[in-house]
Amino acid sequence: MDVKASLRHLHMAPRKVRLLADLVRGLGVAEAEVRLKFNGKAAARPVLKLLNSAVANAEHNFKLQKEDLFVKTITVDGGPVMKRMVPRAMGRGMTIRKRMSHINLILSDEKPVGKKSKGKGSKAEAKDQKSEVKVAAKAKAVRKPKAVAKSEAANNA
Repeated sequence: MDVKASLRHLHMAPRKVRLLADLVRGLGVAEAEVRLKFNGKAAARPVLKLLNSAVANAEHNFKLQKEDLFVKTITVDGGPVMKRMVPRAMGRGMTIRKRMSHINLILSDEKPVGKKSKGKGSKAEAKDQKSEVKVAAKAKAVRKPKAVAKSEAANNA
């Protein structure tokens, strides 16, 4: 079961909020709370508040346990931009863009699917095998001096 919560028109730049979103994505709710609570960034407080809101939605509306929940997805999108002017030299004006963020959070009680392991027939495994073959071919291609080659041939015979 997925539980959604969103925060709109947060007066912080999306670039700054995404740092914290990346920090908690895929974690359990308890671990995410701890990381946000002890993070020194200003965006940690509204993200923590949003996380707590999503947990409250899950407990009240769907009767889910807090211990079973994890952060399935968290996205930070840009909101409206307020444009302000600052006076500059020779009568010019420069714009200051005060950005806002929209945050969407989805909690889930299903276990997160980890990264796919390299199984038989995977592209990564095929690439590794090709590189091993190339290294082996290069090792065979290394020429030995004739004297060394003759002495090895005599020892093997």
